[in-house]
Amino acid sequence: MKTKIPFVFEDDVTYAEVQQVSPRIRRIVAQNPSRFTFRGTGTYIVGRSQVAVIDPGPQISQHIDAILYALSEETVTHILVTHTHNDHSPGARSLQKMCDASIYGMKYETEHFGSPQTDSTEEEIDNDFCPDYTLSDGDVLSGSGWTVECVHTPGHMPNHFCFRLLEENALFTGDHIMGWSTTVIIPPYGCMKDYMNSLMMLQSCKDEVYYPTHGPPIRHPKPMLNALIEHRIERQEEVIECLRAGMKTVAQMVPVIYADVDIRLHAAASLSLYATLIKLVADQRISCEGAPAMNSSYQLRA
Repeated sequence: MKTKIPFVFEDDVTYAEVQQVSPRIRRIVAQNPSRFTFRGTGTYIVGRSQVAVIDPGPQISQHIDAILYALSEETVTHILVTHTHNDHSPGARSLQKMCDASIYGMKYETEHFGSPQTDSTEEEIDNDFCPDYTLSDGDVLSGSGWTVECVHTPGHMPNHFCFRLLEENALFTGDHIMGWSTTVIIPPYGCMKDYMNSLMMLQSCKDEVYYPTHGPPIRHPKPMLNALIEHRIERQEEVIECLRAGMKTVAQMVPVIYADVDIRLHAAASLSLYATLIKLVADQRISCEGAPAMNSSYQLRA
């Protein structure tokens, strides 16, 4: 039996509308819906009067204008970025020019722009991102009426951070845990082994609600977290079963493992499966000749 992941889908989004999601938290959704972003990038505003903005989003002028309009009588003191995909970080520069707040995050440079594994502009990497302050796991930031702990959660990207609002026992999960879909792990920058370790690290935490950048709040985070871990473990076992049945390549396994998924999504599924194969090689459960590659032939270890 496959694990059922308890996603909850929100009603239609009104773009540029300020949504009050908790006493200290507001959200504005950017108008960038896609197969990777769901209804769009959710930018969070934390606090009142002197506020932090989490994930200003893509370089969409109307979205930055909506944030500034919502905060016309308030001061932005902190701009926090979960990671440097194009639907999360580019807006930080535009917002900073208008409010002169400091940017917090972790830079991650690649040898080239974008990702070689997908044609999605949202999943391209923002190589221009340069924070004023580089975050480390456990850093604590504070403002008027709010305190945020920075939690390093590599996997989706090496520089991915979640942000814990201590006053509400809430975790802003970025793309580490989403409210509408499982997280895409795209090699070479995404790492399934790191992602699984980051998920399991959160099992010992006592967060009462998750606020993902894409999708609605997750009001019962532990069942969701446990289901996500079980889902990834099941995928690993499905790979092992495919290898036992004589299937050795990503192309052979995808139609079997993702038989219940729209064939139009099989290209994206191939990336996730490839990430799982890399993890199984690292765990020494399977092997291949040379370094794992999308077109490698895999086999069970003797």
